[in-house]
Amino acid sequence: MTSREQFLAQAARRVLITDGAFGTEIQNWKLAEADYAGDLGLSHDQKGNNDILVLTKPEVIESIHRAYFEAGADIAETNTFSANVISQADYGAEHLVRDINVESARLARRLADEYAAKDGRPRFVAGAIGPTNKTLSLSPDVNDPGYREIDFDYLKGVYREQIDALLDGGVDFILIETVFDTLNAKAGVMAAIEAGDALGRDVPIMLSMTLTDLSGRNLSGHTVEAFWHAVRHAKPVTIGLNCSFGAEQLRPHVKVLSEICDTLIMVYPNAGLPNELGEYDEMPETTAGLVGEWADAGQVNVLGGCCGSTPAHIAAMAERVRGVAPRVVPTPAVRTRLAGLEPFTMAA
Repeated sequence: MTSREQFLAQAARRVLITDGAFGTEIQNWKLAEADYAGDLGLSHDQKGNNDILVLTKPEVIESIHRAYFEAGADIAETNTFSANVISQADYGAEHLVRDINVESARLARRLADEYAAKDGRPRFVAGAIGPTNKTLSLSPDVNDPGYREIDFDYLKGVYREQIDALLDGGVDFILIETVFDTLNAKAGVMAAIEAGDALGRDVPIMLSMTLTDLSGRNLSGHTVEAFWHAVRHAKPVTIGLNCSFGAEQLRPHVKVLSEICDTLIMVYPNAGLPNELGEYDEMPETTAGLVGEWADAGQVNVLGGCCGSTPAHIAAMAERVRGVAPRVVPTPAVRTRLAGLEPFTMAA
């Protein structure tokens, strides 16, 4: 059974749980520059380069993965959000991109298999790919709207390097997440498809959009409906939302996606909105209660957390949706009716 088939079989039985934030969990370790830099001999300061820790302090990343698995997570996302040549250039670590991705994937794979062996419940690994700090759709120069720092083929190549390494490390899925620019996501999708073609096998894709305003649009101006129609050709195993806002603000957009998408819905919101100090203080029970309402309404298949979430948030979610039936993927006829697009027929 392929990873896709096994995942779909599990998702048909229950609401699955993905993990939570890594950045805030890493901050709790209060690491110093020497911890990040290790003995790699890099010329730039590395503090804040969370991805490189798999090479210099792998015990930190392992501890976080274990905490999320212990909390009930079915999916481990690799700690590779910024493990690409564009983002790593800020740290002078471009040459380590492959090593970071391979080792992050191997670590998550080893732990996923370890926990699955304990109780017979499958655990999955999603290779996390962030959007980079470049955008294909918008100019960074207000005086030159047509200017782009990079082009589509270059970004596709950046993603391909990361995807190849994640697959070599043993991930089950490629998770293109925090999508603020739909064209960036399409470059990632094409890179994943090409990587699968090169290997001669299916590479399941997960896609997760992030909203920049409460109207439900991302930075490139696409609504959740437009985003779905722009990427549905890739047949993603999941599509959904992450980051953006807290669960309360995502409520209407989750409903829309659940009604129009013929694939699984995965949503992992922030732990509420940040306070005046930029910190997230929404309690685990509050977040779990909010996302649990989506599950009760049959709107989601996978739940988890983004910024500010902790293993306690994941544990509370897992407990809240235990025994709740997962969303049933709508048939084309049901999607048409829900969208108000039933075909017009002329009266005789």
